[in-house]
Amino acid sequence: MFDVLPQLPADPILGLSTAFKADTNPHKIDLGVGVYKDEQGHTPILTSVAKAQTILLGKEDSKTYITPQGVQGYIDGMLELMLGKGNPVLLADRIAAVQAPGGCGALRILAELIKRCDENTTVWVSDPTWANHIPLIGNAGLKLETYPYFDKSNASINFDAMADCLGKVKKGDIVLLHGCCHNPTGADLSKEQWQVVLELAQKTGFIPFVDTAYQGFGDGLEEDAYGMRLLVNNLPEVLIAASCSKNFGLYRERVGVAVMVTENTKTRQAIQTQIQSIARGIYSMPPSYGGALVDIILNDEALKAEWMAEVEGMRSRMQDLRALLVAKMNEYGATKDFEFVKKQKGMFSFLCITPEQVQAVRDQHSVYFVGSSRVNIAGISKTNVDALAKALVSVL
Repeated sequence: MFDVLPQLPADPILGLSTAFKADTNPHKIDLGVGVYKDEQGHTPILTSVAKAQTILLGKEDSKTYITPQGVQGYIDGMLELMLGKGNPVLLADRIAAVQAPGGCGALRILAELIKRCDENTTVWVSDPTWANHIPLIGNAGLKLETYPYFDKSNASINFDAMADCLGKVKKGDIVLLHGCCHNPTGADLSKEQWQVVLELAQKTGFIPFVDTAYQGFGDGLEEDAYGMRLLVNNLPEVLIAASCSKNFGLYRERVGVAVMVTENTKTRQAIQTQIQSIARGIYSMPPSYGGALVDIILNDEALKAEWMAEVEGMRSRMQDLRALLVAKMNEYGATKDFEFVKKQKGMFSFLCITPEQVQAVRDQHSVYFVGSSRVNIAGISKTNVDALAKALVSVL
């Protein structure tokens, strides 16, 4: 029966990794897959995580299933990290949450929840958005539409067009927003723009769906939560999908959390049963390990301080790499103004060059990144930045 299925093309990003590995150029550069890398090109285990692993190894005495909602200390710690200690919404018992297998799992659980509420709901995503948003949400059977977000011609957010579109979204529709460090553009909303989004949601009745995968990589752990907290504190309903892959470096552990802010405790209780039912139907019981590590870190004062310092170190390094790349491109004669790269935030940057130029820099210099011109800033190092800048300038 399976011979009726055609072979599908490779995933654009994962296929890029395959091509990179096959390239025999010893000076090849990988700026594709979104993982943090240190100066040596290695994705390390954070020191705080390594210490938490030792603690967990010493105290874990069973491998039986954990509770259906996940590690409760993990969930509590993540909600406090995202929403702030003593948040009135938390105190009012308005939040349903389950530990999920990564941010992807959280997105899919919430997409299925939306479908259970109303299968005709439309989910609006930014143009552009992270490519995997489309299958994760669309494959749940929900209709997808896009709202304007980024203007490549001037390398900035087209907020007037975005606000105009969101002002016409109908009540009950879902608007997916990137909490910080927008993937793929690196261009984030200002506080004033977040305020406009809030007012539009209040006016039209759309429900925000915040995807937060990079908290701490933009302006800081507290600063990066501004927009999300603004919405949660001023709206009756908000969806949140969070990931610990980036800021805890737990990529392979697949640990995230699916959150639903509800209007009252009664609704919260109902939604908690619904999202656990959805999880039960997809993967039954949540994994423990990654959540247990984050639980240990966030609930140990010394370890949490160490982790926060490590996040700050990664954030600062990526900011420095942005500035270094722009300086090197200017040094090698770039005629295009790339100052916007220094203003973008987080792991990714949109270089705003053409797909043809992206292909040329790959073919001629073995520099790999996706055709949209999204580059992983963390893939740059002091040892490859000169070669990268020269390569980019050569194809402009």
